[in-house]
Amino acid sequence: MLYLAADHAGFEQKEFVAHKLAIDGVAFEDLGTFSKEMDDYPVHARRVAKEVIKHGGTGLLFCGTGVGMSIVANRTKGIRAAVVWNEEVAQRSRDEDDANIACLPARLVSNETAWEIVRMFLATTFGHEERYKRRVKEIDRI
Repeated sequence: MLYLAADHAGFEQKEFVAHKLAIDGVAFEDLGTFSKEMDDYPVHARRVAKEVIKHGGTGLLFCGTGVGMSIVANRTKGIRAAVVWNEEVAQRSRDEDDANIACLPARLVSNETAWEIVRMFLATTFGHEERYKRRVKEIDRI
């Protein structure tokens, strides 16, 4: 399952991406926020991280820079959240680091760019090269 969440800064971009996902027939669960009213990103990042761990899914988080969401999500054991600002970073975060959550910087990338980033992130799987597997295991031991 794919889990989405945003704070107020990422709300519009989350809604845009959710609409595109629905058009493409991608199943997802929107965990909030549900308005542009000011709120705090840690609540949303933690909610998505918990669901990803519990169900083995993937997450998308949207905030102003992506950084705050990634910091919070990465506090959850087993989460590898990456701030992704272009398609190459999205692809490499999955292929090389087995990222399971993408954190998008809504104030820094357009909605269309965010959609392309999300498409790349979801289309890419872990590369399983020995050096990448070794590094992910090292991360998991921390």
